[in-house]
Amino acid sequence: MKAIVDKELCIGCGLCESICPEVFRMNDDNLAEAYADVTPELQESAEEARNSCPTEAISIGE
Repeated sequence: MKAIVDKELCIGCGLCESICPEVFRMNDDNLAEAYADVTPELQESAEEARNSCPTEAISIGE
């Protein structure tokens, strides 16, 4: 599965990276980006990161 971060909504709080660093990281603009696929092993933590995002900037799908 793929995770997508909407750069227009992201405020760069870093919560997603702290919850699921295997999928999310902060880029040079201090905004989150999804740099890896969401594998079955990472699905739970990636969904927790999505659900914790204060601006709902993260989506996860096929």
